[in-house]
Formats: sequence, C-alpha cells, structure tokens
Amino acid sequence: MSEKNHLKNLLTNKMQRRTFLKWSGAIGIPVIAGGIGTKMLVDSKEEPTVLNAKEKEKIISTCSINNCGGRCVIKAHVKDGVVVRVSTDTKESGDLSTPPLRACVRGRNYRSMLYHPDRLKYPMKRVGKRGEGKFKRISWEEAIETIASEVKRIGDQYGPESRYVNYASGQSWGLHGGKNAARKLLSLTGGFLNYRNDYSSGAGNVATPYTYGTNNSGSSFDTLLHSKYIILWGQNPSEMIFSTPYREYLMQAKKNGAKIIVIDPRYTDTVITFADEWIPILPTTDNALMDAMGYVIITEKLHDQAFLDKYCIGFDGDHMPDGVPKEESLKSYLLGEKDGVAKTPEWAEKICHIPADKIREIAREYAKTKPAALIQGWSAQRQAYGEQFMRGGAQLACLTGNVGKIGGWAAGTGYWSRSDIVYPFSYENPVKASIPCFLWTKAVEKGTEMTAADGLEGTEKLSANIKLIFNMAGNMLINQHSDINKTVKLLEDESKVEFIVVSDLFMTPSAKFADILLPGTTFFERYDVGVPWCFGDYVVFGDKTIDPLYECRDEYDVFADVAEKLGLKEKFTEGKTTLDLVKESVERTKKELDPSFPSYDEFRRKGVHHFIYDAPLVGFKEQIDDLENHPFETPTGQIELFSKTLWDMNNRDEIPAIAKYIPAWEGPEDPLKEKFPLQLISWHYKRRCHSTYDNQPWLEEAAKQEMWMNPKDAEKRGINNGDRVQVNNERGSLYIDVKVTPRIIPGVVGIPQGAWYTPDKEGLDQRGSVNVLTSQRPTPLAKANPQLTNLVEVKKFEE
Repeated sequence: MSEKNHLKNLLTNKMQRRTFLKWSGAIGIPVIAGGIGTKMLVDSKEEPTVLNAKEKEKIISTCSINNCGGRCVIKAHVKDGVVVRVSTDTKESGDLSTPPLRACVRGRNYRSMLYHPDRLKYPMKRVGKRGEGKFKRISWEEAIETIASEVKRIGDQYGPESRYVNYASGQSWGLHGGKNAARKLLSLTGGFLNYRNDYSSGAGNVATPYTYGTNNSGSSFDTLLHSKYIILWGQNPSEMIFSTPYREYLMQAKKNGAKIIVIDPRYTDTVITFADEWIPILPTTDNALMDAMGYVIITEKLHDQAFLDKYCIGFDGDHMPDGVPKEESLKSYLLGEKDGVAKTPEWAEKICHIPADKIREIAREYAKTKPAALIQGWSAQRQAYGEQFMRGGAQLACLTGNVGKIGGWAAGTGYWSRSDIVYPFSYENPVKASIPCFLWTKAVEKGTEMTAADGLEGTEKLSANIKLIFNMAGNMLINQHSDINKTVKLLEDESKVEFIVVSDLFMTPSAKFADILLPGTTFFERYDVGVPWCFGDYVVFGDKTIDPLYECRDEYDVFADVAEKLGLKEKFTEGKTTLDLVKESVERTKKELDPSFPSYDEFRRKGVHHFIYDAPLVGFKEQIDDLENHPFETPTGQIELFSKTLWDMNNRDEIPAIAKYIPAWEGPEDPLKEKFPLQLISWHYKRRCHSTYDNQPWLEEAAKQEMWMNPKDAEKRGINNGDRVQVNNERGSLYIDVKVTPRIIPGVVGIPQGAWYTPDKEGLDQRGSVNVLTSQRPTPLAKANPQLTNLVEVKKFEE
C-alpha cells in the first residue's frame, strides 16, 4: 500500500488532507507536516490540534495489559502527541527479586498495533448477514441507545439468565476491564448468567482440589534456586509467559547446577534454552508415563513411606477411606493387583513411545535427587482426560515427598500468590446460575435442557437459552472456541442469539459476528494497573500516554453512558472515572494490604513496584510442618491420593478416585486413527498472545504461521518443507504451509493456536486456524476444553 493510501485509511471524514504527507521516521506513524506545526491524527470529531514541533520527547512507562501471563515495562516515547517508538526495561539490578521486566517481541511491536491502519475507528452496526462482516458507521449516541434498548428488551422478554458476558478479554486484563463493565451494567438491571472456570487450566482447576483441597499448589519462583532436579512437563515458558521473571529463576537454577528435563511432543524453545534433556511423548499418554514412574519408585523402594503414612489418604490398603476396598489403593493399581496389569515401564512404552529404560532413569533421578520440582504446564490438561494429568503429577510429588519442601514442588495446577492489590471496581450479580465457560455454545442451543450433569450450578434449570452476548475485546466467540464451523452456524442463526455486542481493536473473526461493533482502546490510551497471571511479586503502572485515537473509547466509559440511558449512571460509576479507580486501588492497597506500597504519584513515577519478602513461599509448608493445626482443605484434612468424593460419583471409567491412564478419545488408541492417523496439537506461539497480534506483519516475520510435521510423516505423504497442505477431520478442513522438522515426534503434527479464521468462499480456512479442527466435547469432570485431543489427516495441496 502506498504512503498516501495508508494515510488515507487512518484519516477520518472530517479531517482535511491539505498538506504534504510524510512519515515521522519510524514505520506506521503518519503525520501531517506544514510550517512549524505538527498535527496529530486523533479524534474524527475535531480538527487536529496544532502542537509545538519543538516539544521534547517524553518517556512514559506503561504496561502491556492484555491477556499475557507476564507484565512487562513498555516505555512510550511520545513527541508532539505521537508515540514515536517504544523501548523497555533496561535496568540491571543484579537482584532476582527485582528483575528487569523486559518486553518480548510482542510487546515491542505494540506501537505498530496502536497505529495499524486497520484499527476500528468508530462504532458500527451490522447491515449484512451475521458473520459476513458488513457494517455501517453509526454515531455513539445510536450505539448506546441500541445497546440500552436491547439489554432491557431481552431482560424483560426472556429474563436475566438469557444475558451473558463471554469469557476472554484480550485487550483489557487490568483493574476493571470491558467484561467487568458489562457485568456490572447487567447486574444493575437484573443480572446475567454466570460462567466459571477458564480455557487455560480448566481441567486442573477442578481436579487439583480433589487432591490438595486448593489450586494453590505452587511455590514462589525463588524456591527453584534450591532445586536439584526440575521437570517441566508440557510447559513452555520461553514462549508462553507465565510471569516475566520466571525465566530468570529457571536460568539461575540451571547455573546453580539443577538438571532440567522437558517432557513434550515438541522440541520447544524451552528445551533449547533450559533443558539438559528432551523427553518426547505422544499427546494424551502422560498418565501412562506417570503410572510407570510410580511403579518404578514403589517397586525399587524409592518412595517416601513416612510422608505417605502421615500426610496422605489412599496410597496403600492400610490408608483407605472407610468403606472402600483395600485393592482400590494407588499402590494396588500400579502393581496390577486388581486388574492384573502391572504398570511397568514396558507397559507404558507401548502407549507413550518412551523407551522403558528411559522411564526407569527419569523415575530414579526424580525420586533420588532431592529436592526435585515437577512443574506441570497446562497444555497437557487440555485433553480428553486432562483431570488425570493434573492429579497424576501430584501423585508423583507425594510419592517422592517433594511437597512442602523448599526446592520441591507439589505439582498440580500450581497457582501461587503472596502479593495482591485492591480491585475497587465491583458488582453483585442477583443471578446465581452458573455454567462451565467452555459450554456457552450449549447454553445458546440447549440452555433450558442443561442439568447438573452438564455442570449447571446455582439452579436446577435455566429459564432461557442465551439470547444476548457481550463479547468484550476477546476472540472467543469464533476463533478461540472449539469447532469453529459448528459455532459459526450457531451464531449465524439470529433466532438463537438475538443480540451480540463486540468491542475490539480490529475486525477479528469474532467481531464479524457483532450486531453492534465498538472501537476499543489500547493500553496506551487508558489508565490501568497490570498484574501478572497468579504468579509474580510485582505490579506495573499502566500510564495513559495519548488520548484515544479516532472515535475509540474505553468500555468503562461506554457502559457508563449505557447505564445513564437506563437511569443508572450514578450506581454504575459511583462518581468515579477510570483514573479515580486506579488511584483508589493504589491508596487502598497501601492502607489495607501493604504499608510499603508506594503512593499514587510515586508508583506512577517509578512505573513498577516489586514486593519484597524475607523468605520464599513454599506451597503447603504450613501443613507439612504442623498438620494438626494446619490441615489440608480436603474432606479428610490430608492429601487425598484417593478421593472418596470422586469415588461416590460412581463414574469410575472416566472419573476414577485415583489418577490413572485412561485412553483418550481421538488419542493414539482410538480406532478413528485408521481414518485420521495423525494426532494434532497446538501451542501458544511467541508471535501472538492467544490470537492478539495475528494481523501484525512484523510478527509474521518473527514467527510464520505454519504446521510442524516430522520428516517421516511428510515422506509418507510426498510433502516437502514449505509445501502447502490441507489438514482435515470430520469437523472441518484448513490450509496451511508446512515446516518439516524433527522437532516434533512422528505421528504428531502441530499448528500454533490463535491464527485468525479466514475462510474462502467455500468456507475453507486459509490461515491455519486450529479450532476448525477441535472438538466441543468437554472433559468428563470439569467440563473443560479438550483442544489438544484431535485426530487429523494431512495431504499435499493440489490446485
């Protein structure tokens, strides 16, 4: 695209293009130069403001507040009201407790996103069929009036349970966020259907508490400095950032002499960066490896019997819940005393394709090297029986006595937190009904038929299917939810969901299904506070660096206007702006939680606050040191390797009381493998944050959207590196280029998740959006997403 046409895309109707066009040095920032003044391209309602061209560059520290686990420091270099470049944290403190919060390739790209010509610029309403992406520009007044009217109409006609705020919010993971603004509005007008759980660790969130009573089974990252042996099982922190400093601690642990192994179907960037050894494994077979490791540890008497006797229920026949036969114990299962199948390394090798001798080696090293940390990623629990994976890791941690010990790790979901801030934006939903977030499409189609067996809680029966959806800055309506083709057909039917509001930065695949489409703001254009996902001892100030471009608006302000239409503005805002909320958060955090927290002015000036602690946080240390006064939060007060609660559900083939290997549907033992012989997995890609940034050309250069395929599988199909291929199963078909590489094991192909669904006129995806191929069948216990359980076939694309 030429400079002129590129610039015209950025200009709005009322702006007069009267002067010579030029670029402000770095790619993507258009300005109008003339005389001594420089005009900003911002709001379409007014003529650009003439600023002093001699204004010095200001550096404003802010934070990339989107759905990334880390929080990095972004320094916006602002001149004449324009972000001319970004830099990041450069300090070298030499202290791991206050590490540099450096931005990755995604954060460094954010300026290109801010000024991308395809930014949504003004509110619009749909004029074509839903999903076509045909919209007409409207005023904010019309948008707000329409939203207020539909909120009331649908609430009055169908009841509050018909209204739903969709999971995911890629651009607003801060203090308040768009989805919480929508929830508060609906709460003030009768309520909305709740969801619970998430797509990230959904199976683990439900499964781990059956073992430990909580998901807070992790330890602070500084405990890894004491570890001698670290297993990263399905975890890839080199690309998937859980907390920005995590990698610093892993690297220091490695320097301290810890051996690090990575168990994963792919030779990931984490293997390259940290690992002493890569253990390739077939997807969905992790529990077979875990079972065999447990067998070796027990039969070679490497287990910590004293720990198991004191702290655990269900290891052997002498420590079973009342009324449960002794042969149902974990030890009995591993030794094959009931089913006649000992879970030996040879048994596991046939399933997971890891040599039996290697399984023995890993089991012995993990059991003998103390302390040892088994840290489970969340990818492997996004499979058919993902609950078993999370509980199985916890079993191994208990067998070896690595729970509650510094340098050890209790496995399981692995949340930990010892730092917090006050969240002043709050609401109370009058509706108590709740569904698992992964089953929202079922609640659209068959909500009134859902029961407790589907995960419905808070009511015996819903009064209505979902009729209204707010989708705030997330791509979960289409792109990130399973079985895209099925979801597309569901949302195209306007008799089902009658009204959809989407707010976003771009015309994403989900945005195309809006009835009212709103232009949102980036973190450069609003105030906020950023905290890392669950892990990390720091918070970052999100400073507003420029006013919102075009007619873009923060969702909080939009919903305040909708509330005003409904006569509820004072109740919605309580007289507070977004900046007021940020200030209140800082002031109350200092007063109520941490006297050492900086004042608002100091926090804004520093940009970052690190919480400092005298000692590491060790998960379950209190329980291990003093079980009598600090029992586990389980029904028995002990670690439940055997869960009587799960036993009483009486679904022992799919929800067993002890963690065990269960062959997955669409796994390596499924007869469907005859038709679709390749297992398909996906991963969080370094060039995207979920689906955010997929339309950024610089990041396509950093990491191309392509499918990984082992040379043996490629040779069988006559496929060469760089070829375009068709990938299909019974749910759909997509096209993608291939990377032929030994970095993925035979029998498995991998497509990075998050590529934007881009169908041709025949409805076949051209971008490689993996959820064209994934299933909406939920996991049995958590009703969570199984998006890494898929069988496919691949063939070379022929014109």
